[in-house]
Parts: sequence; C-alpha cells; structure tokens
Amino acid sequence: MRGATHAKWAACAAAVALTATACGGGGGGGGGGTSGGVLSSSWGDPQNPLEPANTNEVQGGKVLDMIFRGLKRYNPQTGAAEDMLAAKIDTPDSQNFTVTLKPGWKFSNGEPVTASSFVDAWNYGASLKNNQKNAYFFGYIEGYDKVHPEDGSQQTAQTLSGLKVVDDKTFTVKLTQKFSTFPDTLGYVAYAPLPKSFFSDHAGWLSKPVGNGPYTIDSYTKGSQMALKKWDGYPGDDKAQNDGVTLKVYTDNNTAYTDLLAGNLDLVDDVPAAQLKNVKNDLSGRYINTPAGIIQTLAFPFYDSDWNKSGSEKVRKGLSMAINRAQITDTIFQKTRTPASDWTSPVLGKAGGFQDGLCGDACDYNPTEAKKLIQEGGGLPNGQVKITYNADTGSHKQWIDAVCNSINNALGNDKACVGNPVGTFADFRSQIGDKKMSGPFRAGWQMDYPLIQNFLQPLYYTNASSNDGHWSNKDFDKLVDQANAETDSAKAISTFQDAEKVVRDNMAAIPLWYQNGSAGYSERLSNVKLNPFSVPVYNEIKVG
Repeated sequence: MRGATHAKWAACAAAVALTATACGGGGGGGGGGTSGGVLSSSWGDPQNPLEPANTNEVQGGKVLDMIFRGLKRYNPQTGAAEDMLAAKIDTPDSQNFTVTLKPGWKFSNGEPVTASSFVDAWNYGASLKNNQKNAYFFGYIEGYDKVHPEDGSQQTAQTLSGLKVVDDKTFTVKLTQKFSTFPDTLGYVAYAPLPKSFFSDHAGWLSKPVGNGPYTIDSYTKGSQMALKKWDGYPGDDKAQNDGVTLKVYTDNNTAYTDLLAGNLDLVDDVPAAQLKNVKNDLSGRYINTPAGIIQTLAFPFYDSDWNKSGSEKVRKGLSMAINRAQITDTIFQKTRTPASDWTSPVLGKAGGFQDGLCGDACDYNPTEAKKLIQEGGGLPNGQVKITYNADTGSHKQWIDAVCNSINNALGNDKACVGNPVGTFADFRSQIGDKKMSGPFRAGWQMDYPLIQNFLQPLYYTNASSNDGHWSNKDFDKLVDQANAETDSAKAISTFQDAEKVVRDNMAAIPLWYQNGSAGYSERLSNVKLNPFSVPVYNEIKVG
C-alpha cells in the first residue's frame, strides 16, 4: 500500500463530509476503567474517498481494514493469507478459480454479503470510467483490456468477462494467464465486497461508508477526527475487544507524541524520530518496536527527460553511494531502521524471496565512487537535486535533511541536495499523481500482502498502480509475467528475484532502509500489537 507503503492510502475528498455527531471517548481519558471503552489513536487525513479500489495509502487503509473484511485476511502475527469470507477457493489450473463464500456474513446495514457483492465491487474497481487507483489489481482478470484499455481508447465493456456469479455463495474468476498465488492476494482491500447502497446512493455511501468489518464509521470531520464504533452485530470471529476507535488527525507526529505523554491520546503508531531515544523511559515500557514489511526508497520521475536519458542510471547509482545509510539509521532512527540491501523486505525471509546484499556496492557509502559516477552520468540535472517529501508525518524532514547532508558531504558541495517539503500527505500524493515531481521523492512502500510480487509489480511494472515514477522496462515486465504464470512457488520466487535484478541494474529507485513498526500507548490500553504491515491490530486492543 501503499506508500509505505503501504503509505497505502480516504474520505477527505468526499463530496459530503460525514455528519459531526458525538464522537464518544475521543480523548485519552474517555471510557477508561470499563470492559470495553473507546481508544484514541493518531492519524492523518487520507488522500481519497474511502472506496476500497481507490485507496492505496496507509491512512485510508487503516480505516478500510477496520470496516471491511474480504475473502482472505492476513494473520496479524505472521502475515499469512487465511480464509475469512472464503470457505474455499478451488482451481484446477491456477487460471480458473471457483470461490465459495461462508454463510452468515452481512454488511452493517443488514444486507447479506453475496457473490454479487464481490463481483459488482470488482467490476466497479476495474472500470475505466470510475478512475479507481487500484484498478490495476484486477488486470489479470479476463476482460480487463475491454473495461480498462491502457491505450487511451474508450472502454468497450462494462463488466469483466472473467467474473461470473454462479449463485449467492459462489462465483468464478478466469484470469488471462496462470497466476498461482492469486488467492493469496485476495486479502488486499481492493478486493473487498460492497453493498448495494454503494451503487444505488454513491454520494450517500461516500458520506458515511458501510462495510462488513468489526467497526462502523460514526462520524468524520476532515482535519479533526474520525470516530469508529464497535459493530455489535459483526459475524466474524475477530470481534472488536473495545467499544470503538477515535482517529485524531495530526499534521505533526511530535505533537501526537506530546499528547500521548499528556494523557490526551492513547496510541501513537509512528513514534517520531526525535523521541526514539526517550520513548522507553517516557512510556515505562509501553513501546513496540517490531520488524515490518516496509521499505523506504527514493523514487525518480522517469517522465522527466533528465532522469530518463543515457547515463542517468549512473547518476542514480552515484546518489545511492553518496548516502550513508548506516549513520542515518543509527543516529536519526536509533536503529529502528536497517540499511536496505535489496528492494523487498527481510520479513519475507530467504524462502520468500528476500535477497540480502542484492544491491551490492551501489548501496555502500563510497563518496569517491559516488562523485565519479555522477560525473560520468552527466552530472546532477541543473546542478542540484531536490528531494520532495510530505512534512506532516513520519519525521521525514529529519531524515531527508540527513540524506542531503550525506550527499553534499560526499560531493563536496553544500548545495548539491536540498529538501523540498510539501505541507500535507494529501497534497504530496496529489502532486505525484499529477506528475509534478522534477527530482527524487520519498516513496516508502508498505506491503499489501507478504509476497515478493507485491514489492515489485505494483511499483515497477509498466503503468502499475503505484509506479509513481512511471519507470518502464520490457525485460522486467516479461519476467514478472513469467513469475506470475509459474505453478511452482519456488520457481515463481526465483523468477521474481531475476526481475528484481533488472530493477537493481537500472537503479529504478534507490533503496534506503527497512523500517520497523514503532508505537507507544497509554496506561489505559493492553494487548497492543502491530501487524506485519506496521498497523495497529485495533480490534484486539483492550481499554481499561
């Protein structure tokens, strides 16, 4: 998700804001001492309306993960894809799948979840006219080229020919090629079911989304907070252990941390870098620091000729070698980050495709070689690089400044690199979507599902959903297609690893570091955990 990704991730653009009603327990002191109780957590306004197929960033993803459940759910401890609404997903050939739903599932408005709830949602997400950011996730389903032509032509079909409703509890999926791990992708939120009200009263649904997860949205005021409450009628076995969650909007995570210490907030799921050296003492052990499927990178605008010409890969490699990752992760992040040596994540493990050291000397700090490569590649465009980032969350200013200082020191030029802050995450993502980047930009990735495919295809495949730099390479695309078609998982992983080598050889993005999930919480909370995606497991948190 996106970016870190996930950064994932959004009702802020909804035409009608959710009605501001009583938000119940929004502060750190509300609801304590009971068996349930409402907890408050730091948050940021998402980029887009909360349509599952239109959210690929973290903040919106947090909400969708609370109000929706799909065919699969990723185990909050291991990340493994496990059946949720799916009773079974059968396939004779890894290309044709029959999905059978469990009985008893419904949406919070009482409507039953049926096969049509999925098929209609997927058709909506794939359709070009609906302009959904996650449309690409439906690209392997037969008929996608008709409902979402990539050549700019008009769509010639309204529904995917590869989707068929058999009965209320059964539907079939036909892909354009074999994709052995397709069922494991179906825990991603783009594949969530949608109720009939989404289509019959779209504006009304956007103003107050209805899902089938353990929480319902009570109210939302953009720039302030979103209140979610426990859905007592939720049919799943992962029911909320609290009465609700109030997500409070912060544009500075240092302020969120201060509110946590003051008792005005219960949970901060992104401890600011400046506080990492103090957090254990400040919170008396109420601090979580666990590995997560997140990698931070610097992406490049390949739609800008300065970054897509002969020799530019040498400039990118030189910039990579000018970054002292070990020093930055030690001093800025207090070792809650690990210098990256490939483009995936150690949480995959060797068996899952992680290639420790794949980046080689291109990820080693070497000022002499860095300067040489940049000169050989024609020098920095206009003599300077500006690294664009959002300034409202994630302690990005500190590490961007540190990266620029490292580059400037390596090149012996204190103006070679400067940070270019954008005020909010939403504005930052909008500028990226509008292709307004003129130099490298922050591009963290939070995995959508724990497969090597997810670290590569959405980010680097031609016209992929999160390929924000618009890099394109036929050799990479071909290897990804081959890997997806493999029925043997070990062979598929090996082929994806070959595709990752193409990313390396072209330095399609600069890998910086792997990120741990970090969180701090108040004395009111217990059973606080982060899942492998670095998102709090909200439904398991207890208050009181």
